[in-house]
Amino acid sequence: MLYSPLFLFAVLLIPAWGAADGGSSSHHKPRPSNDPPLPPSQDCWYEQPADIDEYKPGELIRSRQIENELKPFIELGGDVSVHSVYQYLFRTTDSLGNAVAAVTTLIIPYNSDPSKLLVYLVPYDSANPDCSPSYALRSEAETGSIPGNGIPQVSVELPFIAAALNQGMWVTVPDYEGLEAQFTAGLQAGYATLDSVRVVLKEGRKIGLTKHVRYAMWGYSGGALAGGWAAELQQSYAPELRFAGAALGGNIVNTTSVIETLNGGPSAYLGFRGLYGLAKAYPNLTDWLNENLLPDKQEEFFRIATSCQFDGQGGEYQDLFSYSATAERSLYEPVPSSVLRWSGWLGFRGTPKMPLYVYKAVADEIAPVENTDELVQKYCSNGATVEYYRNLVGTHFTEVITGSVNALGWISDRLAGVTVSNKGSCNTEDVAISEINPSIVPRIGVALYFILGSTLGDELGPP
Repeated sequence: MLYSPLFLFAVLLIPAWGAADGGSSSHHKPRPSNDPPLPPSQDCWYEQPADIDEYKPGELIRSRQIENELKPFIELGGDVSVHSVYQYLFRTTDSLGNAVAAVTTLIIPYNSDPSKLLVYLVPYDSANPDCSPSYALRSEAETGSIPGNGIPQVSVELPFIAAALNQGMWVTVPDYEGLEAQFTAGLQAGYATLDSVRVVLKEGRKIGLTKHVRYAMWGYSGGALAGGWAAELQQSYAPELRFAGAALGGNIVNTTSVIETLNGGPSAYLGFRGLYGLAKAYPNLTDWLNENLLPDKQEEFFRIATSCQFDGQGGEYQDLFSYSATAERSLYEPVPSSVLRWSGWLGFRGTPKMPLYVYKAVADEIAPVENTDELVQKYCSNGATVEYYRNLVGTHFTEVITGSVNALGWISDRLAGVTVSNKGSCNTEDVAISEINPSIVPRIGVALYFILGSTLGDELGPP
């Protein structure tokens, strides 16, 4: 997931966001500043129990309450203060059907509405567990210990999380890649997302979540990958769940197509991360990778593949296929092609029953719009409820900004109980969204409004 430099600069200037900051939080269990949290690879709290098979999908293994501040975008900003934050380690299922553990972080704002729950799917785009949201979002996490010594991609999601918190939503952020960070493994991401909802619905009621809570998913790019798989798998894996809807943007429909599209470009490093993350999920792909990586390039491959920074840590404009003995044939070798098709292509696991809001830039340079067009058409032919907006302006990294406003508005309506107008049918519309209208301030807050405007380069006056 990419962001413009103006976005980074804008967030730097914002110390906190709107109603999420409720004032002093000393009585809500902050951690002492000399006791920073350990990264997942060093924190025994993340350890999967030996009897994991004894747990049911979505069942709690252990929980903890952590500091009630989220990490600012960069160190010069102030923390985002909320009422309370809980973390849950729960049982889920991996891509091979094995019982495994995963984590989700539940964030409760001040002046919250416990009847509304947002499952926010951060595109953390990393095959390194120490880059997981449950760690990178913590206020005292030492980002310098994260590979690359830069800004984790997770951190730039805070304005969107804060916008939802400003509306009183409870927000849960799952580490849907699992404890091993199996980036791009669709089955793992879908199962973990669904089980994160299961555990929050049960455990959240102990701290005030209402029995008849409405819940919905929102994700962009890598987050939409997890949300898309969860939407397809929901009927077969978690039929008791009743999502109010899912807003998915910059959709990753076909991982093979994405790797080929971004290879050699400024985001080529994502191909390294994706291939390695998928190999963690499938031993046969791990074996293939070990056999085919050129010996003199293995060290560089894994350095790029295990980073999680906003930039590519040297992986930009790299040719992924030049690292393999099979060169450009790599993705079409029997093992990679079978794995990519099984756990890297949406559209084969069922038609989502929940309403979908899909937004995509026609000129998306990461994930071709044609793949999303075909997926939506397939869903619609099978009776899905879809609103699909194809933005004729911008690219992958601008659509996350321009598309976020209407996506959040759509989510807000679903959580308020407003029924979609096109139930059982599909609407596809070409739009040209290039600026932010001041009328949306009541929904997203003044600070986020100016962040979005700065990103687009608009000359915005007082809202």
